[in-house]
Amino acid sequence: MAVIRQAVLDNREQFRQQFDAGKPYRNIVIDNFLAPEVAQSLYDHFPKVEDMRKHYSNLNEKKSEGSSFDVWHPDFNRVREAIMGPEFVAWMEHVTGFKPLELPDDHRGSGLHQGTDGSYLDIHVDFSIHPIRNIHRRLNLLIFLNPDWKPEYGGLLELWDPRVERLEYEILPLFNRAAIFECNDVSYHGYDKISVPERVTRKSFFAYYYSPIQADVKYHDTIFKPRPSDSRMKKTQTAVKESSKNLIKKSIQRLGLKSLFEKFE
Repeated sequence: MAVIRQAVLDNREQFRQQFDAGKPYRNIVIDNFLAPEVAQSLYDHFPKVEDMRKHYSNLNEKKSEGSSFDVWHPDFNRVREAIMGPEFVAWMEHVTGFKPLELPDDHRGSGLHQGTDGSYLDIHVDFSIHPIRNIHRRLNLLIFLNPDWKPEYGGLLELWDPRVERLEYEILPLFNRAAIFECNDVSYHGYDKISVPERVTRKSFFAYYYSPIQADVKYHDTIFKPRPSDSRMKKTQTAVKESSKNLIKKSIQRLGLKSLFEKFE
């Protein structure tokens, strides 16, 4: 049984053109990405929030995350194997122009995100280099698993301009919709606070693709930026927190103390 719809795999030239035309940075949205029965199985067996490995609740994010493929329903591993496999990696390389690509077999490669009522992820750019494998993060793939998601729930994936002054593109996290976008030093994205009924959560399957490091690529951790509408206090707190966090993590990475990255997380 197919995992990714054949129609997606067969239309890679069309998707390449759409990806290159994406704004404010290269991106593409693909509906009905997985085979319908696979997408439904992921939704039916999505782990409970309390069973996720990590739970973030701080100034700039409130969400849960996990990569426990060894204990989840087998269909989660089937999807991971499909998007790690040579056929789909070759598809990603053609559509995006990045090559060679790889999807690491760890929590910095793939897993699940989930947000309950009040969840949010402030605007940010992602970490640039895998701190253990020392490879360059190039692309994000998000597969949303939210049946009947209403616009009034919020939680749209937001793509911002390089100065984080304008929201330029929004993507509703609809069921079986995939978003693929480039990771670089100005690919600012996130989602605003959600408001959902009891027992509804914002669910997604994530995958991060990497390539070998080029000479001009420097390490940085995730960098959060405040929204223009945020209070002066939050803007100051975010700037101070992000500056100190990145200073510490850059020092750890420069010294090659890889084991400390796991303790931070």
